[in-house]
Amino acid sequence: MKKKKRDVSNGHSSINMNSVINVTALSGVVFRTAVLRRHLRRLRHHVFPLVSAVSGCLLLLLAAFSLLAPSPVLHHHDHLSLLRHYHSSDDNGVVEARSNSDETSTFRVPESGGSSGRDLWSTRKSDTTFHGCSNAADNFATADVKTHSNRYLLIATSGGLNQQRTGITDAVVAAYILNATLVVPKLDQKSFWKDSSNFDEIFDVDWFISSLSKDVDIIKQLPTKGGKPMSPYTMRVPRKCNAKCYQNRLVPVLNKKHAVQLTKFDYRLSNKLDSNLQKLRCRANYHALKFTDLINEMGKTLVDRMRMKSKHFIALHLRFEPDMLAFSGCDFGGGEKERKELGKIRKRWKTLHASNPDKVRRHGRCPLTPEEVGLMLRALGFGSDIHLYVASGEVYGGEETLAPLKKLFPNYHSKETIASKEELTPFSSFSSRMAALDFIVCDESDVFITNNNGNMARMLAGRRRYFGHKPTFRPNAKKLSPLFMNRNNMTWEEFASKLRTNQIGFMGEPNEIKPGRGEFHENPAACICSASSTKSNEVPIPQNESYDSQNIHKEDDTKKDSGYVTDEQITEDEQDWSEIDYTEMNINRSQGKVLPSVRVSDPGLLLKPDEPELEEFFSD
Repeated sequence: MKKKKRDVSNGHSSINMNSVINVTALSGVVFRTAVLRRHLRRLRHHVFPLVSAVSGCLLLLLAAFSLLAPSPVLHHHDHLSLLRHYHSSDDNGVVEARSNSDETSTFRVPESGGSSGRDLWSTRKSDTTFHGCSNAADNFATADVKTHSNRYLLIATSGGLNQQRTGITDAVVAAYILNATLVVPKLDQKSFWKDSSNFDEIFDVDWFISSLSKDVDIIKQLPTKGGKPMSPYTMRVPRKCNAKCYQNRLVPVLNKKHAVQLTKFDYRLSNKLDSNLQKLRCRANYHALKFTDLINEMGKTLVDRMRMKSKHFIALHLRFEPDMLAFSGCDFGGGEKERKELGKIRKRWKTLHASNPDKVRRHGRCPLTPEEVGLMLRALGFGSDIHLYVASGEVYGGEETLAPLKKLFPNYHSKETIASKEELTPFSSFSSRMAALDFIVCDESDVFITNNNGNMARMLAGRRRYFGHKPTFRPNAKKLSPLFMNRNNMTWEEFASKLRTNQIGFMGEPNEIKPGRGEFHENPAACICSASSTKSNEVPIPQNESYDSQNIHKEDDTKKDSGYVTDEQITEDEQDWSEIDYTEMNINRSQGKVLPSVRVSDPGLLLKPDEPELEEFFSD
């Protein structure tokens, strides 16, 4: 009994002890909770505001990054592949380009050109404000006074028709500088085009001689010496050689040898010359070099047929041939097949480094595809009813490549479509004669579009400036390339607006070439005068002077030049892929074999004879 009580008592003690322990534990918990609450209050007062501030800053940085970061860009070949996969036209004539990944996203190209806010068929203040002025000053020494009887200059031109034209023009000035008689230039018959034409089969040789007779003595061939033909000393001058350069290098040789032939004579004369020499350059180019009657008559026929189709027409120098595309190193969306085909052609030029298509495109040195040219024209305001004359050789990809352009502009013409095979027979076997026909039509067009900045483009741009600033559009490829690649990410209206903005300064307007830029044949500054400086007794050269004009109007040299500034060197951005020349390449066109011999260096240096030169690639 006592034991039982003792056990009960022990149980009560145990219970009491547990209660004490529980109370103590509970007190500890309560204490720690109170301490934790005090810490939390301190954290809320001190740490939380800091965290909030940091979080806010991070959110602001993320927001700024999202605004500044460029939108996702498709590679050019992926973008073109998407567009090639889907091209359709709805019942209203609206051309659509749909993306594979998003069938609901549609880039709708209107059939009409809409309103661009300007007259597309003329440049601002063109023929009413600026005109050509190239007649000699009264104090400009004439040939009969300054020519030495025992000095003869011969040149061997280089490249295609328009590259040769630069050489012929510059040879006239070189002969004047050297006080020498010029022998009618010899045309290039050995380069890529294998054109056997002589000077008098392309140009009116008698008119060339007579129209320049006051400035330079010109003869058709070297005279004999002791009953034997004179043998000229052969040499080459550096590119961009100025007047002093010619005098220092050639006068001693002429005094000793009496006859000198300058080889590969293209771009061998400086852009920066005395104003009187520049005007002589213009007289030679724009007045003395006249095509033969046969070429002129056929060219006029082509122009008349285009005029019968429409009051206004556009001429496009497309330049989308395989060789040029290969040299450019650009990617045009043809995948592995294209890379293999163009890569094989590119191997012809062993001096070319490995291409970086993205870099080349960013620098604006890729020609537009025919489709991109069509989109540019539509965005500028030309509708599908416009008649388009296309001057081009073999287009890479053929009709498949041309299809988008023809869909945008169904009134698509070329010399082959508006003239019969029989009519073209006297020209079709000669590349320079065919090029001359395209030259005439492009020059007479209301708007000329060039897809590069090669020789034909430069020659025509300068000529059209000289004869009243007829519109000449050159794509601003550096700005247009990203716009074309992202066009499916915007509406047509946005695209057209941005394109028109990017084309400012590339529309052939007077004075649009920046100071320090431009090549003389493209921008004949010294030969363009403004109406504000024209005196009442001066007669400007008329805008509509034809190719067979037989006289040059007189002007007073006291009128001021228009203030254009040209450069000695073409800047890096302007050294175009378009200037490819096959002159020193042994080419068998029928077999497609090429043995390249291309040498590269800085074209602006006065080179020693053994130094390599930069070739004028893709001459045309």
